[in-house]
Amino acid sequence: MRKIPIAIEDFKEIIGQDYYYVDKTKFIEDILNDGAKVKLFCRPRRFGKTLNMSTLKYFFDIENKDKNRKLFNGLYIENSPLISEQGKYPVIFLSLKGITGNTWKDIIIEIKGKIFKIYNQFEEIIAPILSESESKIFKRLLNKESDEGELKTALSFLTLLLYKYYNQKVIVLIDEYDSPIISAYEKGYYTEMKDFLRAFYGDALKTNEYLQMGVLTGIIRVTQAGIFSDLNNIENYTILKKSYSQYFGLLEAEVEEALRYYGIEYKLDEVRAWYDGYNFAGTEVYNPLSILKYIKEKELESYWINTSGNALIMEIIANSDDRVIKDLEKLFEEKELETVVDLELDMGKSLLESDIWSLMLSSGYLTIKEKIDRKNYIIKIPNKEIRTFFKDAFIKMVFRGTRYVEDVKRALLTKDLESFEIAFQNMVLESISFHNTTLNMRKEEGKEVDELAYSEVPYQMFMLGFLTSMQDKFFVTPEQESGLGRADILLEPKNKNGVGYILEIKATRKNNRISNLAKRAHKQIDSKIYETELRKRGVVDIVKIGIAFRGKEVEFHYE
Repeated sequence: MRKIPIAIEDFKEIIGQDYYYVDKTKFIEDILNDGAKVKLFCRPRRFGKTLNMSTLKYFFDIENKDKNRKLFNGLYIENSPLISEQGKYPVIFLSLKGITGNTWKDIIIEIKGKIFKIYNQFEEIIAPILSESESKIFKRLLNKESDEGELKTALSFLTLLLYKYYNQKVIVLIDEYDSPIISAYEKGYYTEMKDFLRAFYGDALKTNEYLQMGVLTGIIRVTQAGIFSDLNNIENYTILKKSYSQYFGLLEAEVEEALRYYGIEYKLDEVRAWYDGYNFAGTEVYNPLSILKYIKEKELESYWINTSGNALIMEIIANSDDRVIKDLEKLFEEKELETVVDLELDMGKSLLESDIWSLMLSSGYLTIKEKIDRKNYIIKIPNKEIRTFFKDAFIKMVFRGTRYVEDVKRALLTKDLESFEIAFQNMVLESISFHNTTLNMRKEEGKEVDELAYSEVPYQMFMLGFLTSMQDKFFVTPEQESGLGRADILLEPKNKNGVGYILEIKATRKNNRISNLAKRAHKQIDSKIYETELRKRGVVDIVKIGIAFRGKEVEFHYE
């Protein structure tokens, strides 16, 4: 029985060491039949991008072509007429995975290290044919002594040298092209990175007479006005395009075959509920890593790990109004959301609320349920794995871990209000800085929003964000119409014998006694008869809590 290739992304290792392999080599045929000079594939992490790029490298590479040819025995591409293209081209394979420097200086050092690795591969064969001036530049790049200008042209310069040696145009493969861009945006040197990559990619992929073909992979598609502003020969293949959709991720037939091979095909329905659900332009796919981990462990768990874009997502959430949190709440409840989707992100300006859904789609947190028209889609969380992971990740991102979160949850479930107060106050102290508690006044239809009412919004978002982790125990309903008004948050126990909660939130920026504000919030619950809706639903034990905030200060009132 073949070994399970967990986290193995090298095609030669998978084939040579007898790992289980799903034949995706028709990808090579489609690539060759594609007239686009440069192709960009954007998919979430763990969907086989690196393995596909490795496959292309071993197929096209002119070095060791005879040994590499044997790797494709018995695979689809072996019987294709385009097998004739095997071993014909010099190949540059550059992975930008792990570019995470904290400063521009750090990032340049890391890029120099990446360039060193690919130059070192070709030193022995290229060195004898170099002119004196070429040799000087080559040695500086090889020794990590180049200036920024030489670094910008390092890729295009290497294509020239390889063409000179082989008399054959070069294929350039760039894996995770966006890794340095995301890092630069998060750490404050986006402009420098954008300008660098515009030259770095542009010189190699556009005005390069020595280029046969370029293939790039990444997670997000950066706007054309950014690094690809001068690159009009690039074709973008996102999750919204049908082309190539079957090559990233596993199709259901491929999953069935794998389960059958390892003798667990009877688990298909459960596997489908946990790991299916991704929709790439009409093609239903599974996350390959999750399937392989499940086959190995035989346990239905959340194996998917994705940190890409988390900082960007949190930036948008922190600067959004309560609509975003309410929409997230809706998604957590296994509901769907209709929204505009544009997967091209302009990272040169502040990201907008509308960008969060595109970013989460690109990162794999969400998927397309249905296309309505050119820009409008219905989106959802794809499966149980992501729903489980997403809730946990959301809590960790917003609340900086779960130390006090678990204490708050336990206290609510046991109706231990004193413990609830203590744990909640600690959670606020650690977490509330993620939210802007001094939001500027906005105008709606020409009218100023009431300051007190508006200052409550970030705290309502904070509460709703936390309460998403309790949806296995409660129906969480914000702004629920009940009695004579709308309660801020109702917690309806799924077990009608359990305790229900009515939470009314007040906030101020003034030096008022917030204990009085908490009392006012509690009184409002009674005066507006907010308990009406819970009573209708059969909840007998109801706790009414008024909560007041000022900055990181919080006071409670209940009876």
